[in-house]
Amino acid sequence: MRSVQTTMRGALRQRVLGAALVSVVAAATLTSCAEEPKDAGGKGGKSITVGLTYTPNIQFSPFYVAAEKGYYKDAGLKVTLRHHGASEDLFGALTSGKEDVVYAGGDEMLQARAAKNLPVVDIATFYQKYPVGLIVPKDSDIRKPADLKGRKIGTPGPFGETYFGLLALLKEGGLSPKQAKIQNIGFTQQAALTGNKVEGVMGYLNNDAISFEEAGKEVRAITLDSGDKGDPLVGVGLGAKKDVLEKRGDDMKKFVAASLRGLRYAMDNPHDTIKLSEKYVPGLRGEKQKKNAMAVLKATMPMMKTDQGEVGVNDPQTWTRMADFMYDQGLLEKTVTPEDAYDNGYLPKS
Repeated sequence: MRSVQTTMRGALRQRVLGAALVSVVAAATLTSCAEEPKDAGGKGGKSITVGLTYTPNIQFSPFYVAAEKGYYKDAGLKVTLRHHGASEDLFGALTSGKEDVVYAGGDEMLQARAAKNLPVVDIATFYQKYPVGLIVPKDSDIRKPADLKGRKIGTPGPFGETYFGLLALLKEGGLSPKQAKIQNIGFTQQAALTGNKVEGVMGYLNNDAISFEEAGKEVRAITLDSGDKGDPLVGVGLGAKKDVLEKRGDDMKKFVAASLRGLRYAMDNPHDTIKLSEKYVPGLRGEKQKKNAMAVLKATMPMMKTDQGEVGVNDPQTWTRMADFMYDQGLLEKTVTPEDAYDNGYLPKS
């Protein structure tokens, strides 16, 4: 079994590379400035540092909005948005105390609990719908998870959300991983599918699918069908260590409320959100980049609320399903009590 550190780094690279919004030249610019933290709150407030994956991106816009609209300042907080270095362990700065909160997947938090005994707790889940799916050509005869039997399916590697999502799709179709021809293709989804090297690729619905469309390739996605059972995996949210929550519970509640306020603003005001994010995402001022960012926002924001319009909530049943699923699939080194890994008590009162 791969080490969790390797898995975490792979997942981190996967999320960021899958979220690239600009050209290779612009991406180099983003990476070069990635580790420079941004002061997002008012002077004199209580300090909170939040760790974000290493490339500034429009998908982090709820935090950019909360900073630029003064929501953190209004809450009496001095918030620093810290984008990670390219080779940095996802939970390294949280473990050392350099960060108070990290933006990570619920699945990654469970892995950190199982392998490192890191008492990280999800205090607000942003992605209410798991953001990955199987991308196939529009005319493909693959229509449902059961159709994956014997098919060549490309995934960046045996790590991260795209791999977890693939395992969940196979299980939904009544298949084991050995019953599909899984190929590790790195981050070459477009080339692999366009060149017919595989019959489908796992990718992000709010990024990779858009990239195919922009390149003129007609595709559609097979997604996890929550149905009556609900989603099998928990998306990205805010994680903090248990001792930090015990010492700074009120501050964390204020931070979550301000961040979710930024999320709701981003949902309701996409054009203004892009403008507010320009300060944080180099290269976003060009018309092509703005058009892409708008497409990403339109695809992302519906994933960040429940069918009832709620944001930030942790669903107990989903956490239980995920813990059982990940252990059964060999993704956890030991069992984890899911109730210890999340807490809805830090969400603002409705």
